[in-house]
Amino acid sequence: MSRKAPKPLPKFDVGENYRILHGLGEGAYGTVAAAVHKPSGREVAIKKVLPFEHTLFCLRTLRELKLLKFFSETCVNENIICILDIIKPPSLDDFKEIYFIQELMQTDLHRVIRTQTLTDDHCQYFVYQTLRALKTMHSADIVHRDLKPANLLLNANCDLKVCDFGLARSTRSTNPGGKEPGMMTEYVATRWYRAPEIMLSFKMYTKAIDIWAVGCILAELLNGRPLFPGRDYGHQLDLILDVIGTPTLEEFYGITSRRSRDYIRALPIRKRRPFSTLFPKASAEALDFLTKTLTFDPKKRLTVTQALEHPYLAAYHDPEDEPSASPLDPEHFEFDFTDTFTPPSPFLRPQRPRFE
Repeated sequence: MSRKAPKPLPKFDVGENYRILHGLGEGAYGTVAAAVHKPSGREVAIKKVLPFEHTLFCLRTLRELKLLKFFSETCVNENIICILDIIKPPSLDDFKEIYFIQELMQTDLHRVIRTQTLTDDHCQYFVYQTLRALKTMHSADIVHRDLKPANLLLNANCDLKVCDFGLARSTRSTNPGGKEPGMMTEYVATRWYRAPEIMLSFKMYTKAIDIWAVGCILAELLNGRPLFPGRDYGHQLDLILDVIGTPTLEEFYGITSRRSRDYIRALPIRKRRPFSTLFPKASAEALDFLTKTLTFDPKKRLTVTQALEHPYLAAYHDPEDEPSASPLDPEHFEFDFTDTFTPPSPFLRPQRPRFE
């Protein structure tokens, strides 16, 4: 049987300063390729985004650009991917795509988990770096909303960088319709890493959804497979409750959606399963970390600061080297609440490349 030929790489119209090497990956929003910046000889990743097929794609692209620019200007954090350059089209008439020039990372955590057996030191280091990036985001009142192994990029030195900020939002954002801070759409996060409050339509959700995702990622690092690989909404919730048990009465009445409460009430009563039975080789510290991040009530989960201080990460924790950022002005995301959207002029005026 002949092997299927790889899908050809689409054209990258990036000018004379870059030479495309090979493809790195493809997603719903575009394609990523490895390239060389000829003047400096530096290898980079070029992300080709086709954002204008749908308003939602356009918003996601602008959101990511604005956030990465904010983090690069206000707080240098080695665990957050940075943009080196943006290539604009030669004219507005040709503005159908946009290119992000980013640091080149060799792989991502999803691929590493699938192909390698990881030590506990690896698990600690990857979780620590993820939380180090989260501390910067959460201090700026930003929720990533889509943390998963595929969005954690790695190099050969095991350095980790969080990427893909297209779903990130401010917890302080309000819209013209008067929504309270923290009220956001349910459709965030890849299902397997989605906190229960997202699926159960809590009136508000918070930075704790990112902490839940970190717990899911650690579980996957320890076991080599996702902890909650749900096929759909119902199956996902079943898998979660099979592990963490039926919500307590206090947790149950914290669910603001009546339909969601009725759904939970109709399910069989389940006891919480000890993580020691699911991860028999894990250390006591790792099990305690899982218990305190994968809890139904978001208010009872560890904060990012508490997670960094947890004994499981004691080998890496250094409060003097875990940067915070200034809170982000909620108006930074004001464009998210407009019914029609036209990219503002800064979208077309990238800064000079930072290769020197």
